[in-house]
Amino acid sequence: MTPVTSPVGLIGPDELLIFLMQVGLLLLCALLLGRLTQRLGMSAIVGELCAGVLLGPSVLARVAPGLSDWLLPRDTAQFHMLDAVGQVGVLLLVGITGIHIDLRLVRRRGVTAARISLAGVVIPLALGVAVGLLLPDSLVPGSADRSTFALFLGVAMGVSAIPVIAKTLMEMRLLHRNIGQLILCAVTVDDIVGWLLLSVVSAMATTGVRAGNIALSVGYVAAVVAVAVLARPLVRTALRAAERSDSRRDGGVTVTLVVILVVLAAAATQAMKLEAVFGAFVCGIVISSCGTLNPARLAPLRTTVLSFLAPLFFATAGLRMDLAALTQPTVLLAGVGVLLTAILGKFAGAYLGARLSRLGHWEALALGAGMNARGVIEVIIAMVGLRLGVLSAEMYTVIVLVAIVTSLMAPPILRLTMARVEQTAEERLREESHAVEKVRNTGGTT
Repeated sequence: MTPVTSPVGLIGPDELLIFLMQVGLLLLCALLLGRLTQRLGMSAIVGELCAGVLLGPSVLARVAPGLSDWLLPRDTAQFHMLDAVGQVGVLLLVGITGIHIDLRLVRRRGVTAARISLAGVVIPLALGVAVGLLLPDSLVPGSADRSTFALFLGVAMGVSAIPVIAKTLMEMRLLHRNIGQLILCAVTVDDIVGWLLLSVVSAMATTGVRAGNIALSVGYVAAVVAVAVLARPLVRTALRAAERSDSRRDGGVTVTLVVILVVLAAAATQAMKLEAVFGAFVCGIVISSCGTLNPARLAPLRTTVLSFLAPLFFATAGLRMDLAALTQPTVLLAGVGVLLTAILGKFAGAYLGARLSRLGHWEALALGAGMNARGVIEVIIAMVGLRLGVLSAEMYTVIVLVAIVTSLMAPPILRLTMARVEQTAEERLREESHAVEKVRNTGGTT
């Protein structure tokens, strides 16, 4: 007789209460501070991160330690519930980012964008590795190999953030400008290279720094890209079937299918020790490249992710920051050094690539300003590094601060540089066409 398996126990009432309080308060603070930072001309991500900082060890734990211990107990299982929701949010956020990548733009400006992006990745990557090798041992986790730590820091210095940059360009009405499109194109190439590098370095952190393991990781990356290309017809067919199903009745089949594809792709790359976010990003690009998806179908998913899951993830990321670490001279000096390296490396790389592409001085500086914003992607990389044990809590705080500072720098420098770049007749025509299209879409009202 087959024994009856006992069902898994339910979450306890106290644990459920704490979890619900955590989600509710984090979202409330993220909403309020996100709106406040937007009113101040900054990205909402800054406010969402600050929500976690206020409720975490930096503020609440020092002002009201009793309340902090009850709301955010140092219980791994309790915190993991919050983490799980945040991880789903970040996977869907990265997947949506991949879906919104305009591959036609990359092909159109491919050579120039590739030249700018190559310099914009290689120089900060090399400088980041050099800084990682020079930082004191106290900032490197004992479980991490120094070379892996240095490479991870280099990858963090080399990336840019498509969501932050695209939003900044839209708000500043620069998307119709040639420089705006070139920034977006170069950052797209930047991020594709960045995710590839992150997947390899993450695998090195898991399996060790040995030639065979590195070769295997690179092979896995190549296999993922090959499978993605081969899977396009199947994904296209599935999306068309979902579109037909949604058109016959008011349903969310397309949204459900996209979520399934992104999550399973993330699971596949996680199984290969290449990081789940890499699979989510590649899946998003595959969905985008199929050309069959009606963007309007994903509006409910975008709203859910951007209004609920992503803010919760960034607030959770802020919980892990302890700004008190910056009162230590070693950490403060390291933070200043890493921040300067990130800024100078990205500006120098983008500027050099732009000048080699025969762009003017102010255009090159505008490219550097746009590509310097790291925002979302830097925070995700920092979270990955902390989870893998490659980054210490102090270095995690430093890298998240780099993400915030570089994102805040982009709009004023772009405004300053683009004021000195003359608008072409083609750009004026593009702007007028965009205005006419906007009026048409809003029923004749502006």
